[in-house]
Amino acid sequence: MRDLRPLAAVLIAALLLAGCAPSGAGSRTLSSGTSLTWGVTTEPQCFDPHRSTQQNAFIIIRNYVDSLISKKPDGTFAPWLTTRWKISKGGTVYTFRLRDDVTFSDGTRFDAKAAKANLDYVADPANATDAASLLVDYKRSTTPDPRTLRIELKKPDSSLLESFSSVKLGFLSPASLKKGDTLCEASRSLVGTGPFTVDGYTRGQSVRLAKNPRYHWPPGYSKHRGPAYLNTVTYRFLPEYSTRAGALSSGQVDAIEGVQPLDVPLFKGVKGFQYLTGPSRQTSFTLNVNYTRGPGADIRVRRALRDGADLDAVVKAVYRGTVPRAWSDIGPDNSDYDASLKGNWGNDPEKANRLLDEAGWTGRDSEGYRTKHGKRLTLEVGYPQPYVRDNRDVLIEALQAELRQNIGLDLDLKINTAGEFTDQKAHGNWTIYPNTLNPLDAGMELRQVLGSTEFLYGNVRGYDRKLDAMINRALATTDLDKRRPLLARIQRRAVDRAYIVPLFAPHYQIAATDEVHGLGFETQLDSPANNYAIRVGR
Repeated sequence: MRDLRPLAAVLIAALLLAGCAPSGAGSRTLSSGTSLTWGVTTEPQCFDPHRSTQQNAFIIIRNYVDSLISKKPDGTFAPWLTTRWKISKGGTVYTFRLRDDVTFSDGTRFDAKAAKANLDYVADPANATDAASLLVDYKRSTTPDPRTLRIELKKPDSSLLESFSSVKLGFLSPASLKKGDTLCEASRSLVGTGPFTVDGYTRGQSVRLAKNPRYHWPPGYSKHRGPAYLNTVTYRFLPEYSTRAGALSSGQVDAIEGVQPLDVPLFKGVKGFQYLTGPSRQTSFTLNVNYTRGPGADIRVRRALRDGADLDAVVKAVYRGTVPRAWSDIGPDNSDYDASLKGNWGNDPEKANRLLDEAGWTGRDSEGYRTKHGKRLTLEVGYPQPYVRDNRDVLIEALQAELRQNIGLDLDLKINTAGEFTDQKAHGNWTIYPNTLNPLDAGMELRQVLGSTEFLYGNVRGYDRKLDAMINRALATTDLDKRRPLLARIQRRAVDRAYIVPLFAPHYQIAATDEVHGLGFETQLDSPANNYAIRVGR
């Protein structure tokens, strides 16, 4: 396993960044009217909330996009662009009463027709939006009056309120929607109702946001009212850990996200800085195994992959004890996490070797890998480069080395392009896909990674119909207490049959100067919240 980074690289990065105008030079008085600069790990491939699939993109998008409702830290929902809502007895009709004082950043009114236009646009297959996965059971919307939005479903969906709190179903002006997929480019055409607007974008470098002076409709749980305190916010794209840490240490940026374990001592408990970690309620970082193709179609091979390495040791070695290994693909801080899985699988190379022998992989090639009929036992992990972050590729490489040594399995990591992965999904021929997902409703998460009509298995034949029926039943169960045991059964089946191999439970980290106030994490995303309530100064 390669060295993550010598500590001295932070100082080198700081020197390399010298010459840039420090955003944090000097002490500033705590007030409105200042600016903030972030250093972030990933440049979004797409800035359109309806089409983006990158979790780190939503950190930026949430600044110019609002949702119908908001999710509070306790898991309940609060008004946002609505004042109240009602759900029919059968769970198929949702009626929202909208605020009457909301406008898009171009001054046009946000009303029921604008909301309906967004939902219809997302649900239309012709527009090929990623957010359509949140509206699987959407039938139609009607607008009895400008403030009333009535949504009808084909069947009950217990995750719908979660969907309506999601940034993916955030609202763009009807004029923006007409621009279609060109909205992936960050530009002033992205007109939302949020506290900031897109003010400038330099590909490969940064995106700049400007305050929306009309804004006064924050989420119901917000203590701040009125426009944002900050005038401008800049996100600089700094993919290298040492560069981000060096930029913060030398005052080139005010805050960074994605702090690797070796850099934590530079900021945690250090005068002049602050260090925050978020919860882990989203999906764990998981190897999703296509159980219909190649060697992975054999449950014995999948179980050998699951149990052939000491995940505790691998995760600890890579992340220095800063994150726990995972037992389910549902995060341990999620109320629907099945704790019974803990300690029930993994780290059994003897059993894994026996399974591979039974499966006929009894030969060995010159490099020590198992073979059958002269063919090496290989499982390819296709990891799209835009989604690689937080040393997750290093983790897979460490797992790769353990599996080779312990059981002779070739876990072949391939860093591919987003286009290549999209093509694999379209043809259903992906093999192993490593990922996390941001929706916090466990039913929604399980449907998106394991459901027959969703993100991974939408074009895969031969899916597990029993599992699919279990997922659909859970989502149709609106009584959350009755739904929880159904979700636990789904998690257990997915792990038992090794459709998934959960690796670790991630959480976001923020480091910032002590002059930045109001930092936090959005409950629905588990990621850094938008900049609405942030102030800078002493």
